[in-house]
Amino acid sequence: MFKRLFCSQLRINMVSGVAVTVINSIVLAVAYPLYLHFLGYEQYGIWLVLSTVLSFAQLGNLGIGPAVTKLVAEEYGRNNLEAVQQYVTSAVAILVVSGTIVVALILLFRTPIVALFKLSPENARTVLWLLPYMACLSAYVFVVQAVNAALAGLGRMDLANYIHTGGRIIAVAVAAVMLLLGRGITSLLVASTLSYMFVHAASMVLVRRIAPIHTLRPRNLDLQRAKRLIGFGSGIMGGTVIAMLFHPINKILLSRYVGVAIIPAYEIGYNAAMQVRAVMEVGLRAILPEISRISAIMTESVRRRIIHINQHALKLMLAIGVPLCGIVFMFVEPLLRVWLGDGFPPQLPPFLRIMLVASLMSLLAVPAHYTLMGLGYVRLSFAGYAIPVLVHFLLLGLVTFLTREFGLLYIGYTTAIGIAVGGLYLLVMLHMYCGHRLITADKAVVGIPVSEC
Repeated sequence: MFKRLFCSQLRINMVSGVAVTVINSIVLAVAYPLYLHFLGYEQYGIWLVLSTVLSFAQLGNLGIGPAVTKLVAEEYGRNNLEAVQQYVTSAVAILVVSGTIVVALILLFRTPIVALFKLSPENARTVLWLLPYMACLSAYVFVVQAVNAALAGLGRMDLANYIHTGGRIIAVAVAAVMLLLGRGITSLLVASTLSYMFVHAASMVLVRRIAPIHTLRPRNLDLQRAKRLIGFGSGIMGGTVIAMLFHPINKILLSRYVGVAIIPAYEIGYNAAMQVRAVMEVGLRAILPEISRISAIMTESVRRRIIHINQHALKLMLAIGVPLCGIVFMFVEPLLRVWLGDGFPPQLPPFLRIMLVASLMSLLAVPAHYTLMGLGYVRLSFAGYAIPVLVHFLLLGLVTFLTREFGLLYIGYTTAIGIAVGGLYLLVMLHMYCGHRLITADKAVVGIPVSEC
């Protein structure tokens, strides 16, 4: 089926996404029990609080990562290497500036940020001590993501995927050694830093090997390219701003009204469900650069091919996603008991089952999401991010107000409903924009033939 749908490199990219997701799942299965064994739920909860701050800091990314992937793919499809290097250099320059601002803001407001979580005095001191290092790491991550996104835009999302997986393995391996040596929570910070350094170096080397470009030359800075990066990225950032509020606010609410020890159960349940979802979703990320590349010159045949890709991708989601989520749903409790052992929290199985249903619903909208992004419909992508989060918090607030109760399962149910509404919206939008007529955000349909894969 893949041979009928995709060119050779796209097929490789998609297969790599599935492969690395399986590997990442194994790494995650090793990491959680390891961290919980050496740190315990409370100390690991502190690390997750720090990670939440890192998530907030990602707002400084400005949506540049996906913008780099799309725009580099467009220009590489036109064989315009000068534009490719201008986009990458401009992206790095933008992110260095935004990263510096993010670090300054975190350092300036670190005390009120920590106060949001209502931690004990000892835990608050630990977070305050590590927060400046996390701020610097978050700024560095911006640049790493841009370079890795350029590699994906050059058509080698498979290599970008493998590099990220290598970074995760390095992070867990380094953390394991340091935890065994008794370094405590700082082990995770050092491991994360070394992981991103590896991703950065490997991505830079491979970008240079694929395309003879010089990304760090100041003369490659281009104001028009920078404006287009920010223009496309702003739509992604708008959705990311709303989507990224999801986890931090949920964790803040759980920390304040249930206790910091419940946060790992939330984290494990959500990430486990998303890891099952990612077995399919990561492979479909290759749709974004491919749609961007082939739509650089739009024809009726390209329009039909885009529709064809989406129809078969949706069938693939139903054929594989439903059985996969169903199997995990049935055996979730015994699997968790074997995996976590004595650290098994009783609230986790029902929450994970709810999140599995939510992840399956979101899977059905994944092809539509990446296709709309590849075509430049960033406003629709923004709405696809925003609707699930807004519905979730509106319903959560309403239920809490009516019942005067708050808990992990309420978060699960309202999340599932929000995802269902957002997914339905994206499917309807894709049908409206691609079902009968297709004109991209900044290109009209023209009669120039495009070679098929």
